Amino acid sequence: MGNLTAKFCDSAAVGTHEDGDGLRLVVSPRGRRWLLRITVKGKRREIGLGSYGKQPPGVSLAEARRAVSELRGKVAAGLDPFAPDTPPPTTPTFTQAAARYIRQHRRGWSNRKHARQWVSTLKTYARPVIGKMTVDTIKTEDVLSVLSGIWTDKNETAKRVQGRIENILDAEAALGHRHGDNPARWRGHLQRLLPAPRKVQKVRHQPAMPWAEVPAFIAEVAEHTGISALALQWLVRTCTRTDETLGATWSEIDRSAKLWTIPAHRMKARRPHEVPLTDACLAVLDKLPRMAGSDWLFPSVQQGKRMSNMSLLQLMRGMGHGVGGNKSDYVPHGFRSSFRQWAGETTPHPREVIEHCLAHAVEDATERAYQRSTLLLKRRKVMEDWNDYLDRPPAKIIPLAHPHGTAETSKASA
Repeated sequence: MGNLTAKFCDSAAVGTHEDGDGLRLVVSPRGRRWLLRITVKGKRREIGLGSYGKQPPGVSLAEARRAVSELRGKVAAGLDPFAPDTPPPTTPTFTQAAARYIRQHRRGWSNRKHARQWVSTLKTYARPVIGKMTVDTIKTEDVLSVLSGIWTDKNETAKRVQGRIENILDAEAALGHRHGDNPARWRGHLQRLLPAPRKVQKVRHQPAMPWAEVPAFIAEVAEHTGISALALQWLVRTCTRTDETLGATWSEIDRSAKLWTIPAHRMKARRPHEVPLTDACLAVLDKLPRMAGSDWLFPSVQQGKRMSNMSLLQLMRGMGHGVGGNKSDYVPHGFRSSFRQWAGETTPHPREVIEHCLAHAVEDATERAYQRSTLLLKRRKVMEDWNDYLDRPPAKIIPLAHPHGTAETSKASA
């Protein structure tokens, strides 16, 4: 025993490198891991000793050799290192692996809600089935057991669970805790075993106000006082999502350029988005208070915090809208659809410009390759037209004389 050196382990090429006594260093594009080949009770077995590294959680060459010595000592004493009371200490259960993955990645996620969704979906659907299994023992049939009961009825949730399991098992492979194909991989694997999401998903659209009703709604909102009303006006006028609006800061606003730049980490598509600001948008800014020590455009009454997402829903509910509303079931997010329908049905603006206004990715790959500009100048014209439309006086009802002496009414736009 002793063919390898620490220096060699640091730079070893892809392949399998023997140290002797059954210990081998396996190098792949995903990382470096230790593997012990050992005969237990007449059967050739393999034990993973962890990923290579000079510092924890990695396992150094010396530590791997000590582990080999201990394991061979157990075998010589007639003990089975694979017995339930002595599981391989370096291989976590799926629940342990999921907890580690969430801890390591939650800082890169856009909001706390995303992290809570990871925890809740894995706890509800994955943990009862594969939670206690070590990550190196999970097979395709185990993943299918997690997904099969919800793939048709709750496909959107099921697809997210599948993707999360796939990411966790990929991470464990990189750490050397499992090898071989990922049993949760969708492309080229589970897609052969489960129906495509588009064939079973039930598309749910947010209730959207018809575009013809939006100017009157904005006029009604303008009669309300308070930051919530200003935030709702901002959301409608800029065609942004609720979280993008309420997360806005003064440092993102360039008033001289009439531009609001939303950083990539706050955008759904993880790309920065520039929103052209119209005079009407600047007028909203003029009405907002500047709180000492706060950079939020729409601060909460709680010091240092932004306004809650529920604020806009509560305002609309007070106006008779939302789930169970006496006027409609419309919600704040639906105004993006209102804008999209207005722009597509009543204006000559090109589709790709309208989609850029909504920060939507262009679906066609060829079009994306050639369309690298954000079309800011053209988008500014679209947003000016939209805001002019929002401020158009409501239609008036003018009685017209009927040829037979009765009266009828007609709508005339002022």
